[in-house]
Amino acid sequence: MASIGKILRRTFLIGSTAIVGGVAFGAYWVSRPAANPLEPGEGEAALNPFVFVDQQGVTLIAPRAEMGQGVHSTWAALIAEELDVTLENVHVLHGPPAKAYYNSAMIGDALLNKGYDISDFQHNVGEVLGVMGKVVNLQVTGGSTSMKDGFVRMREAGATARETLKEAAAQQWGVNRADLRTEAGKVIAPDGTELTYSELAETASAIDPVRTGLRDAREWRYLGKTTPRIDMVGKATGTAEFGVDVRLPGMKFATVRMNPHLGGGMASYDDTAARAMPGVEQIVDLGNGIAVVATNTWLAMRAAEAVEIDWEASPNPPTTDALFEIIEAAFDADANSALRDDGDVSTLPEGATEVSAEYKLPYLAHATMEPMNATAIYRGDSLEIWCGNQSPTFQQTRCANTAGLENDQVIIHTTLLGGGFGRRAELDFAELATRVAMAVPDTPVQVTWSREEDMQHDYYRPGAMARFRGAVKDGTAVMLDGQVSAQSAVFQAMDRLAGLPPGGPDKVLVEGAFNQPYAIPNYRIRGHVADLNVPVGFWRSVGNSFNGFFHDTFLDEMAHAAGADPLEFRLALMREEHAPSAGCLEAVRDMSGWTGQTPEGVGRGVAFTYSFGTPVAQVIEVVEEDGTIRIAKAWIACDMGIALDPGNIEAQMFGGMMYGLSAACFEETTFTDGAVDQLNFPDYDALRMHTAPAVEVRVLETNPHMGGAGEPGTPPAMPALGNALFDLTGIRARELPLTKTFDLLI
Repeated sequence: MASIGKILRRTFLIGSTAIVGGVAFGAYWVSRPAANPLEPGEGEAALNPFVFVDQQGVTLIAPRAEMGQGVHSTWAALIAEELDVTLENVHVLHGPPAKAYYNSAMIGDALLNKGYDISDFQHNVGEVLGVMGKVVNLQVTGGSTSMKDGFVRMREAGATARETLKEAAAQQWGVNRADLRTEAGKVIAPDGTELTYSELAETASAIDPVRTGLRDAREWRYLGKTTPRIDMVGKATGTAEFGVDVRLPGMKFATVRMNPHLGGGMASYDDTAARAMPGVEQIVDLGNGIAVVATNTWLAMRAAEAVEIDWEASPNPPTTDALFEIIEAAFDADANSALRDDGDVSTLPEGATEVSAEYKLPYLAHATMEPMNATAIYRGDSLEIWCGNQSPTFQQTRCANTAGLENDQVIIHTTLLGGGFGRRAELDFAELATRVAMAVPDTPVQVTWSREEDMQHDYYRPGAMARFRGAVKDGTAVMLDGQVSAQSAVFQAMDRLAGLPPGGPDKVLVEGAFNQPYAIPNYRIRGHVADLNVPVGFWRSVGNSFNGFFHDTFLDEMAHAAGADPLEFRLALMREEHAPSAGCLEAVRDMSGWTGQTPEGVGRGVAFTYSFGTPVAQVIEVVEEDGTIRIAKAWIACDMGIALDPGNIEAQMFGGMMYGLSAACFEETTFTDGAVDQLNFPDYDALRMHTAPAVEVRVLETNPHMGGAGEPGTPPAMPALGNALFDLTGIRARELPLTKTFDLLI
């Protein structure tokens, strides 16, 4: 099977296309088509970015990073469904940086609407605008967009390829294409004569692509069913390649040590002791830190610690409290947005009871299991990078600029990711590897960060605060007025990743609050941007991760103030606003046997968040055992429309919930002297197998538009647990982590 390095060149085609046996299939989105990045060798064929055929079979060139979410498996199924190849015979490689691999769903998702209430016309406008992702080289894995991006594009590619290959066979046999069928990578004549796709490649390459429709869902063989993950064997046997697994002839190993006081420089350093250590080959001055190149990673890390460094102070406020003073002060400035402003929240409705609360959530690290790393070799006129990443086009540009090269002189190999969660959309780890490689030209060098460096030099989930005021009357909500204050991850990322100036309303800052499907007549959500330079970025579910907690916890407080059952309170406000969301609440009600009553020593909480086009409801049950509280059970219901792989969606919902529960229970990033206090997992714990709940997931399919799966399970987990603890103890948690308030099983 060919490797990606053997089938690349620097130009590419654009659009929903596929290459099977040397034929370009698909639609062009702009008048000036770019050329194909895949260059076949002898006996191979490729005239399109997505599907490559050689003598060993079909390879999907997948442009989305595989970080455990199953995108490679489902995209392979999308191609296989229309192309009539068996799923187990589809090999997958990650594609190179190329305009052809732009994310067609991201820009549509960024439009300033609530999502759940958009019309078909608005949805179609978003899809049309998605092509703008090509213009800005938006080859990004994130925003829970991979299935929305690939659902039609990949099936169209497979369908057009299938019909063009049939036409090639028809011309060779002198029969009508309509009389032929395809099966298992072959075209079959009525008399049983067969030709493989590889055998037809040369003929098909001279035929204009044959456009055709897509198969009815009732004919699907793989889609809509739970299928084995194609990366399962490699991961189980240790043969799958992650960034830290890359090995090249003559490789050296390095690590970095940067100023822990974020934003500060390096006054001086003394590397005498480190240079004296056998196997240490070079110390590289990085300006705000150093790198050590050695014969193995452990030696490099030991030597880095042996360097005596005089660090300069951080320009940021020195402590956590000082940071939150500025976040709180932003409430007094003009709002950046008021993306929901229904009715009148200026006065309390007559006869209503007022409810108010303030909330505060910490900064959070990504804490991926595989620390940041990248391997690079610099040859003077070229650069080659191997790393797990979520943004290869941006990586290519940054590394090219760092090395003084053109983009087409830089090759990016994207490996599997040992956790991403938004962290590997950043560019720093590849940029630092480039700088180290430039110090040892013509030598491959793998730069691996220590866990401590990784935790202290993240792009954190912003710390956030909220002020909510509402009113209840006759058992229901009649007013909700919320303010959210935090740093803007979007504004920072626009500048950091693309050099674009920040501006306009930040939708992400208030997602999970302004776009919730509740028919509250007087309903306003405002977002305030805190003016701070602590590095922040996209953390799994982004703004929804704090707004889900703020908004749903306040709804729970309103329900209790109204004397209503918390689940029925939400459901009554939701039924007429968005039926798929109401269906999720009804599902967890039925799954959990919710009655609104719990026995002594047991607490239950319900929560709901609509995010990334997917409504998710959760019920969490906690129990008190000998003075310690354990999370015992969880029920999840989601509705992302068409469930392409129900088993994988269940896994994503479970994993997203566990990520949220870990943050809710244990995690926070704090600062002293401008440096992060948490250095490793003993300081930044997560749920373990013995503390995890038994989980049941139900996947619904009534949503009219496809939603995402990777992130929506995270936001409702935090308020569901907080609400359950309130039911158990009568204590309302308005800050996280919950271990500050409750004795949770560790």
